[in-house]
Amino acid sequence: TVLDLGGSLTPPIAGFLRSKSSDETPNRFWEKWRYRQRIEQYQDTIMMMGHSGYLETARRALVWTLKLSGISFSTEDIMKLMEAWKELSPFPEVVPALDRLKTRYKLVALSNGDPHFLDHLAKNRVQWNFDKIISVEVIGAFKPHPGVYRRAAAILELEVGECMMVSSNSFDIVGSRSCGFRGAFVDRYGLPYEDTTFVPDVTVKDFTGLADSLMEQRT
Repeated sequence: TVLDLGGSLTPPIAGFLRSKSSDETPNRFWEKWRYRQRIEQYQDTIMMMGHSGYLETARRALVWTLKLSGISFSTEDIMKLMEAWKELSPFPEVVPALDRLKTRYKLVALSNGDPHFLDHLAKNRVQWNFDKIISVEVIGAFKPHPGVYRRAAAILELEVGECMMVSSNSFDIVGSRSCGFRGAFVDRYGLPYEDTTFVPDVTVKDFTGLADSLMEQRT
């Protein structure tokens, strides 16, 4: 939601695909990788055999995607592509919007990411101080497991209805809304929303729109 995963990862993916003389496009490869990662996360939570962590599910999804695409790879290839996750960059309007929002709201990162990974991204890539960073590791399940949202509210000493989930992932809005959160859907790409009664309270195109909407509500 804050970080431009596709924009950050497609350049190193493109370099890798060129090195393999693959006809696969970087954008298509990333779409398949991202899609498979979510399946890996769902399986991880449903099987309840211990929380693998975000980067591990990303690694497993990468291996699956390479096999699906018929691309040969080595352990070094996997390590190099996974290193690119450390260089994720935020969308350009995010930090200015966060600066506006912080004057009226407590801003907390609630992420599927691993704690050390989130700390690195916040400090070195986003370069912005959140009021708190909460990893799903505290509950041992990936979003949209309901325990994630409920535990986050408890950690913040808030009622669920006092919290709003901001996400570019519609499953995250559905999951949080079903637990009593408010929801803001940052729909950058005009994606369809689930057929459900748990709809977002606010739908915007980017963080500028989010700040405009939420600041207006508090005036």
